[in-house]
Amino acid sequence: MSPRHVIAFDADAVPARDIVTDDPAVVDVPFVAQSRRHFTQVEKGAFSGIWEAPPHRERVDCDYDEMCHLLEGRVRLTDAAGQAREFGPGESFVVARGFKGTWENLTHVRKVFFILS
Repeated sequence: MSPRHVIAFDADAVPARDIVTDDPAVVDVPFVAQSRRHFTQVEKGAFSGIWEAPPHRERVDCDYDEMCHLLEGRVRLTDAAGQAREFGPGESFVVARGFKGTWENLTHVRKVFFILS
């Protein structure tokens, strides 16, 4: 049991929710991600948890800020100008509101995320 106002990201504490992404305007090949939201504060536009998905490439147009910490796998983010950066296990980064480009899971990815919209 955690102290009041402390939220542990225990894997079995929150059921995984399957998220199907199959819009051809967003992805070339449909995929299913699993998300566990451990923290949500709708009034602040904030939520956090653990997300995982197989290799895929999706087009993104971020209208939110997202902090990511990779637990497993490798991703490549490429902006509209073609500038790319890869991240791997143990690395953290923020995808800031206004990012337009692609998010590519080069391998199966598992990450901790915090989104502020």
